Order: sequence, then structure tokens, then C-alpha cells
Amino acid sequence: MKTAFLKLHLAVFLAGFTGILGRLITLNEGLLVWYRLLISAATLWILFGFKNKLQPISWQRMLSITGVGFVAALHWVTFYGSIKYANVSVALVCFSAIGFFTALFEPLLMRRRIVIQEVLLGLLAIAGIYIIFHFDPRYKTGIIIGMVSAMLGAIFPILNRKLLQRVNVETLTTYELSGGFITLSILLPFYLHKFPVDSFLPGWSDFGWLLFLSWLCTVWAFQLSSYALKRISAFTVNLSYNLEPVYGILLAFIVYQENQYLDWNFYTGLFLIVLAVSLQMFRVWRYGHKAI
Repeated sequence: MKTAFLKLHLAVFLAGFTGILGRLITLNEGLLVWYRLLISAATLWILFGFKNKLQPISWQRMLSITGVGFVAALHWVTFYGSIKYANVSVALVCFSAIGFFTALFEPLLMRRRIVIQEVLLGLLAIAGIYIIFHFDPRYKTGIIIGMVSAMLGAIFPILNRKLLQRVNVETLTTYELSGGFITLSILLPFYLHKFPVDSFLPGWSDFGWLLFLSWLCTVWAFQLSSYALKRISAFTVNLSYNLEPVYGILLAFIVYQENQYLDWNFYTGLFLIVLAVSLQMFRVWRYGHKAI
């Protein structure tokens, strides 16, 4: 059990690195995600293909998984776009709005009633984001893109939940990343025409960080989470992932000293967001723990 918890928090910590790497890699957000999907999908095909963990699926289901993979790809593109137009801390603050959008979208997609407490906690997080945006217009574009990313990030796990009822985790993840890669490959020429770049190929430094992002923060983090999920409850795993934005912001402070460029409005907004996340964690622990 102790090993499972250690691996779980290592996975969450690795996920917190994705924001740091998004700023460190000089490729634009479209190419960054394209290479991340390419390396991650190819690695999963090799790993799970040799272990015979990929189950056969119908074309109809494959198209559904591809669509969800496309949503995930757009979520990543907008997340890294938010980092490029603002900074890591602002992008991760916007990431915290996922809870609010989930409270709105999940009842619509899963056909259940809206939980007022979730909406109110989500609005508290939105208030924090508004304070940061209202008093610091430098990050306007980055925050708008970050909010779009949060919307897409909220839709992705809801659709995933439906698919996991019929497909194992290994198959779903492999096909989703592959589907995201294929759909992004179709759109990338149009994207690069609108946002041209000097080079399509990553330099050696970028390539090394892309391998780190794909192998450690994507593939290995997935395997660590899967190991933990076999030994501790899904409730505990999901609860722990609420720490991802916190880890990411702390890493941004340490690596890039972003705290030097952020005023008290940022910290006021961040406090409201952390408060909303903490109250939601307590609420899930109190009621969800009883249900397990």
C-alpha cells in the first residue's frame, strides 16, 4: 500500500512538470503536442503490443475513441498555448477551472442532475481567475486560451468514463493518443499556415525535453497511476490529482522565478482557487469516502 501511494504521488508530481516543459520547449504549441502524441502513441503501441494488452475493437468504437483523442489533443494545444501567451502559473490557474466546467457539462452529457455545491465551488474558482485577469490585462490572451483548455479538459474525462465501460485502459489510452495524433496531423498544416514557424524539427535540446515529456510525464506517469489504481481506490487517485496545479505552480516559482512578476492580485485569486479545490476535496472525501 505504501508503495502504491508513493507511485501515485510521483505520477502527480510528473504531471506537474508538463507546464514547466511547455515553456522550456521552444516549439510552438501545435508542433509540441504533435511530437508529444507521436512519441507517446508509438511507445504505447510497442509496450502494450508486445504484452498483448490491446483488445480488438470495432470501427465504430475506434471512431468514438479517435474523437475523444482529438478533444484531448485540442486540450493540450490550448494548454500550451496559454503558457506561451502568458506563463506557466497563469495556465495552471486556468486549469483549475476544470471543476467548474465539469459541474456544468457532466450533468448534460451523463444525464444527471446538476449539483449546486459543485457549481458554487466552480464559481469561486472562476472568481479567483477573474481577479487575476481583471487587474492584470497582460495575461488576457493567455487566460482566454487557458479557459478554453479548461473547458476541453472537463469534457475529455466525461467522455472517457463512457468508453472505459467497454474498453480496457491500455487499449483506450493507446487508441486515444493515436487518434489525437492522426486528427492533429490533418489540421496541423492549416494551423502552421495561420501561425508560421521557422523550423518544423526540434533541436537536440527540444528533442530531449520532448522525450522527457512523452516517456516520463505521459507514458511512465500513466503506468504509475495504473499500478496505484490496482491497489488503492479510484477516489483516492482522483483526489490526489487535484495537487497537479499546485505542484506545477511551485515548480514554476522555483525554476522560472515567476513569483517575481506576479502581484498580490494573482495571490488573492490563487487563494480563492485553492480554497475552492480544498473544499471540493473535503466534500468528495466526506461523501465519496462513505460511498466506497
